[in-house]
Amino acid sequence: MIMSTRVDFQPVFLLTSKAWRENSLRIEVFSRDYGRVSLLARSARTRGSELRGVLVPFVPISASWHGKEELKTLHRAEWIGGWAQPKNRQLFSALYLNELMLKLTAPEDPNPILYQQFYQTQQAIVSEQQHTTALRHFEWNLLKSSGLTPDTQKDEQHQPICAQDYYFIQPEHNPQKVVQHYQNPLGVTVSGSLLQALDTQTLNTQDSQNQALALTRLLINHYLPEGASSRQILQQLNDIKKHNKNSAKD
Repeated sequence: MIMSTRVDFQPVFLLTSKAWRENSLRIEVFSRDYGRVSLLARSARTRGSELRGVLVPFVPISASWHGKEELKTLHRAEWIGGWAQPKNRQLFSALYLNELMLKLTAPEDPNPILYQQFYQTQQAIVSEQQHTTALRHFEWNLLKSSGLTPDTQKDEQHQPICAQDYYFIQPEHNPQKVVQHYQNPLGVTVSGSLLQALDTQTLNTQDSQNQALALTRLLINHYLPEGASSRQILQQLNDIKKHNKNSAKD
């Protein structure tokens, strides 16, 4: 896709930011209409910068940028409201989502539906006491949008998935019908009803959530062998704490 030279007031989420030269930031955002975009926020780290208090993760912001190259120039950003910043366990979940987005979405690949799902999941993380169901649904949606999920309509013999049957799932293969649930280190066995629940966003039982966790972990670990790095998460936590501390001093 060829990006337009100027984009104004685009809803985005900040996924990550890194120091750039003396006082700027290079940031990655996931936007509603342009997918994942790399932006240069000039002078964003200088005292008094209008961008400094706005470029925060986990809440929707409005961003405006220009440029035709891979790295665009951010020239305006505004906080557009939403919810409080996540804390404690919520923060780990929010960071985990950001990391998945960075690793499993293609640059400048528009996906408004995925943006809305990401929006709803980040909101659920801070507003729902138990947000694991929202996480499982989003993991599946993200994997599916990236073409990394097995067929949930037919098995490897091209027969319709039946809710009462069990299926052995391996990455890069369609479901293989099995006689009963069994353990295998090369894959996981799930029910046909679980595959249907993932597609209809109806993980209503603890058993379905447990099966969904096993399935999404299998796929994520296969396509991202390094997984969701704890070291990166801790570093981001430290960066956020440092940013908040410096902002409080100014």
